[in-house]
Order: sequence, then C-alpha cells, then structure tokens
Amino acid sequence: MPQIPIIMPQLGESIAEATVVNFLVQPGDIVNVGQDILEVETNKATMNVTAPCAGRIDKFSVQLSESYVVGAVLGYVEASQAEAERLGLDIVEASSPISTPAPRGSGPEEDTATRSRTVKPTVRGLPVPAHAQGATYMSPRMKARMTDLGIHAADLSAVAGSGSGGRVTIQDFEKYIENLEQQRLSQASTMRVAVADAMRRSWTRPLATVGLPVRLDALFAHRKQCNPKPGPALYALRALAIALAENSAPAGRLVGNKIVHPQSIDIGFAVEAEDGVLVPVIRKVDQKKLAEIVEVYDSLIKLAHQRKLPIDATGGSIATVTNFGTFGLEWATPIPLPEQTLVLGMGAGRKVPAWDEQQGKFVPVLEANLTLSFDHRVLDGGAAGRLLQRVASLINDPGQL
Repeated sequence: MPQIPIIMPQLGESIAEATVVNFLVQPGDIVNVGQDILEVETNKATMNVTAPCAGRIDKFSVQLSESYVVGAVLGYVEASQAEAERLGLDIVEASSPISTPAPRGSGPEEDTATRSRTVKPTVRGLPVPAHAQGATYMSPRMKARMTDLGIHAADLSAVAGSGSGGRVTIQDFEKYIENLEQQRLSQASTMRVAVADAMRRSWTRPLATVGLPVRLDALFAHRKQCNPKPGPALYALRALAIALAENSAPAGRLVGNKIVHPQSIDIGFAVEAEDGVLVPVIRKVDQKKLAEIVEVYDSLIKLAHQRKLPIDATGGSIATVTNFGTFGLEWATPIPLPEQTLVLGMGAGRKVPAWDEQQGKFVPVLEANLTLSFDHRVLDGGAAGRLLQRVASLINDPGQL
C-alpha cells in the first residue's frame, strides 16, 4: 500500500524546529485524516501534529525528547491509493527505503542538506521553495564573506537554503554569488546604496500606516492670495509642525525602555534627486508662519536638486513630509527614516462628489489622501489617527498656518 509521510509542519512564522514529547497513537493504530497523532513542543507552545490522511500508522521514525526541523519526516501512514490521490499527497512506495531523520544538531550543517532535499512539499507552484527562511542564521565565516562583498542579510531573503530548517549555508551563499556573476550587473550609486541602507534599518521596526481624505479647496483658495505661493506639501508640513507642537509625544523615539521626546519641531521634506531622495530640514517650523518659510522651502528644493544642501539643513529632523501626489499617486505607505517615528504623505488631488447639506445635492470638491506612517512601538493606531485628524483640520483652515 502507498505510504504517506508524516511531515513536521510549520508551527509558526519563526519556528524552525520542534521537540517530540509524546506519541498519541501507536504503530498499527487506525487513524482518521486530521487526527492528533504526535505532541511536539516549540520554544513558544506545545502543539499537536495531525495525520495527513486516513489509514494505518506504519511506523514512527523519531525519538522522544529529540528535536526535528520543519519539513522532517516523522513517520508514515499506510493509506489506500484512492485516499492518497484524493488528498493530492506525495506517495512513498512500500518497497522504497525508509530513512530515519537525524535529530536536530546531530551532525554538521552540510549533512542536513541531504535530509532537507528528501522532503518534498505537498503544495506545488510556490514562488519560493516551501520552508525557505533565507539567511535567518549566519555563521561567522559567512558573515565575514558577506562583509567582504558588501552584502546584507536582506539581500539573501529569497535564497532557498539547504541547511537545517531551510537555513542558508556557506555553500548556498557561494552558489548564489556565482549565479549573480553570470547576470547583467551595474554599479549602484553612492546615494542609492545610502537610501537602501536607511530603508533596511528603518524596516527593522514594526511600521504601520493610517490614511484620511482631506479637502483641498480651502488650501488652494488661500494659496491664490499668497505671494510667493506655498506648495501643498508646505501646507502639510506647517500643519504637522503645529500639531506636534501641541503634543510632541507622537514624534518621540523609543530607545530601550525610554521615550526620547523632541527638543525642537524640525521637519524634513522629501525631494527627489538623481537616483535617490534627499531630505532638507526646516528648523523650528512651529515658530514660523507659513509665509516666512516659503522662500526657505523653495531654496532648499533647488539646492537639493543640485546636491548642495548646507549642513545645517540636513539631519536631526523629527518627521518627514513627502508629496507622492506629484507622481500621480493617490495612495502610498512611505517609510520613516531610521531616526524618525513619523512620515506624513500627501497624494494627488482629484475631483470627487461630496454631499452639500445646504444645497441638498452632491457638489464637486478637490480631495487628496493624507497618510501617516509611524513606528508602532511608539504610537498606536488611535493616537496616529488623532494626529492625522488634527493635521487635516489645520489644512482645512489654512488661515491658522
């Protein structure tokens, strides 16, 4: 009869192995599909492994109190051909040799490659091999090699490892580099590398985004009366500064178990430059009226395009404003800089119908989406929503700016 392997399942996103602590059935027992047959323990919880199909337990190939990696074969179930085909399970013929998986840590890292390759996922067509974890663990030898080549762990996220629990070995790494060298390569600019490094460090934090539509009719009516005329992003920057001056806690940074509150409301704004983004900074924006900072804002944009920003106009900001609407985008989820908790985004304006109570009909209004991306360790959704509501209310009343 066909033998169906019992596979150690993926018991959690970060779980690479589990320890067998109890046999809930014995060889020779008849089981149903989904029935609990093994009890295993991870570093987070005790869970059960279920039968992959109905049939008779042929044998267990594992030992109590030993750890086995995700994807290891724990035993076999004898099932009918019809049952196996109905569930679309991989079949091992009874005449095939049955290998016993070695416990986790019983041999060198290279030996685990053979065990891993004998396990075939029952779900096919995945964009990456099942159980591939990327470079979640790196040996000192591999770290040194990556440092020599200027490669980060994030660059290896799609590499299918042959090591224990799908980990990337030095052999996997060298093969990956060899394959890269056979492809068309171009040198990344210094700015692109700097932006990539900043975003990689930013992404180590739990980030979230909230959004809100805001009307721009009052903003553009106010803008017509100004000379020089401030851009929409500058209205948003000034509104954010006022909101943070009222309550600076949302812009605080978490360092250890302390919240570091900002000493000054210094706001940066994103400017697209050749092959990257620069972030000029306007200091103490809460203490300056909108009309006072228009010329400074326009001057910094020109200097950013020329890559000639003065030192006192870079770094040290507590938040960034980005106008992704200039690219025709209505919605985006910008990433805060590593030293910041917040980034406020503004989408493209568009005409939408809005109900007018006085006229008793829908009228066209100009509307854009505001987004606020934030470090969820410092800020929760409610506080982020209240901050965004305050920014929107200030934009709707530009006379306050």
